[in-house]
Amino acid sequence: MIRVSDLSFAYGSRQILRDVTFSVNKGDFLAVLGPNGVGKSTLFRCILGILKGYSGLITVNGRDIREMSRREMAACMSYIPQNHGTAFAYSVLDTVLMGTTHEVGTFSSPKASQVRLAKDALEQVGIADLAERKFTQLSGGEQQLVMIARALSQQAELLMMDEPTASLDYGNREKFLTLLKALTHSGYTVILSTHDPQHALSYSSSVLAMHKGTVEACGNTADVLTADLLQKLYGIPAVIVDSDYGKLAAVQH
Repeated sequence: MIRVSDLSFAYGSRQILRDVTFSVNKGDFLAVLGPNGVGKSTLFRCILGILKGYSGLITVNGRDIREMSRREMAACMSYIPQNHGTAFAYSVLDTVLMGTTHEVGTFSSPKASQVRLAKDALEQVGIADLAERKFTQLSGGEQQLVMIARALSQQAELLMMDEPTASLDYGNREKFLTLLKALTHSGYTVILSTHDPQHALSYSSSVLAMHKGTVEACGNTADVLTADLLQKLYGIPAVIVDSDYGKLAAVQH
């Protein structure tokens, strides 16, 4: 579904990404791992078309994103940020409806079909009862579920998320990741950056490990995500142990 080939990007003389190459297939759950400052957010901004001055090639469904309009980009990929505060107290339903604006224009009144899409998306993530609540009055976990519903109403098959669980408590984090994994089984593709390798071990089908702006490892999670890799990425005495509940990442003390 998406291919990144020889991607490099610099802010002035400061090189951020260097020859990054990987691909993601439809239905994959790709976890992007790496310490702060390795270029994960920059990579996301390049894929989303926010940053233009890169070298290399990024294609979505075989098309160079440089040749795609904003509306075409919105039709195939959606972005769920880590923080999504708003100065306006929109209702949950109105917030989700914003995901459909690429179909009719930002300032057009939503049609009945758009409202139906938004309500169906709220049902799909289990928060239909919040439709009339103000977005700003929700908990962090509820807000993230609203943002997923908005992405689903956008009807984009690729969901991109830059550390979306950073501010969630344990329960909401696990519910959020479980929902994402279920969505990949329905045909959605998820690319998610995280600081927690356990998220990758428990939920992702593949891993992209970044180190100093380059790809350190990429492939099937079970094959790629090793203790040696974690030690190199984070500089800690990491171990991965087998348990009755799957593989667990830990640190030797």
